[in-house]
Amino acid sequence: MELSGLQIFKYLPAAKKAENSNCKKCGCPTCMAFALKLAKQNVKIENCPFAPDELRALYETSCKQPQNTVEIQGLKIGGENVLYRHEKTFINKTSIAIIIDKTEKNWQEKLKRIENFEITRVSETMKVDLIIFKNFKELPAVKALRTMDFEDFKKLPLKEIIDENFSKTSKDLITIRKKAILEKDENFAQPVYVYFKAGDDLNTLCAKASYYLCKYANMLVFENFEEALISTLMTLRQNIFTDPQKPLQVESKIYEFNNPDENSLIFMTTNFALTFYAVANELESLPVPSYLIVTPADGMSVLTAWSAEKFTAVMVAKTLKKFDFASRVKNRKIIIPGLLAHMKEELEEEISNAGLDFKIVVGTIEAFAISDFVKNIANSK
Repeated sequence: MELSGLQIFKYLPAAKKAENSNCKKCGCPTCMAFALKLAKQNVKIENCPFAPDELRALYETSCKQPQNTVEIQGLKIGGENVLYRHEKTFINKTSIAIIIDKTEKNWQEKLKRIENFEITRVSETMKVDLIIFKNFKELPAVKALRTMDFEDFKKLPLKEIIDENFSKTSKDLITIRKKAILEKDENFAQPVYVYFKAGDDLNTLCAKASYYLCKYANMLVFENFEEALISTLMTLRQNIFTDPQKPLQVESKIYEFNNPDENSLIFMTTNFALTFYAVANELESLPVPSYLIVTPADGMSVLTAWSAEKFTAVMVAKTLKKFDFASRVKNRKIIIPGLLAHMKEELEEEISNAGLDFKIVVGTIEAFAISDFVKNIANSK
């Protein structure tokens, strides 16, 4: 495992109250500062002339990449260095590959379905990562997808596990990852893929593949192609392979629902993904068109963004100016989340100072209440 700053510090002169404590020869003000930077690999251990050989040996071992990285046409597989996401983050997403065998009766129709398949979630568009062609003398032309010959794929420095027994496969995946990460055993440094033969029903296949994606397959290879299965796995993968210290967020921009015009309703929220999709789902289901202004808030929810000063009146005014929204609409009422009701006057004042004439309407606290809120607006006219 990687050494922490405190573990490194214990070997340095300041921890032992030695003569050369905090000498600054490393370029850092204290031994502790050097230890913390070294733990993050922001400085070299050679910068400290008093680092003992024992620390140098431990540090060299800790910096050793526990799992190799294999690259296929820009697709990186492996390279992981932790067992659990909260320790740091997972690095390269579990790749999803589909086998197309020329001996299959409907291989051309299957290829077309794969080419046309894509899902978009949290502003990310996802497609199948790799198509592996089997029993082809020449690879078919494919649009905008990575392709590879089956025999060439088998030559890659990857460890194969053929899924025949869930208990054995899951145990093997965990053992290999622990050997690689905890013991840094080079015999287990190859990235691992799980090969699924045709046969399992869709629910069983989905359950097993989901588990392997979490623990600890670097790639999933399927003989069958089922859109529902791949969509489910990509959604799960997107949630797992994110930096736990960075919340999921969507692009800050103006979103349109049901073909809005200059008189349509205008809503506002932050770019926190969960908040955005909760609101977006409601707006999509409304019988009237609308706009949704999404403000930049580092992926924070409404109240969190306000408390962290990421959602301010100044920022809202700047966002409206940036998108030149006033020139696009005649409607001058912006509906804000009910949790920000206390900002109504402040927002209107800052918007006016920016030379805009929008007024603020306090909306609902919860997204599910938007439909009734809109009905009340319509009835009050």
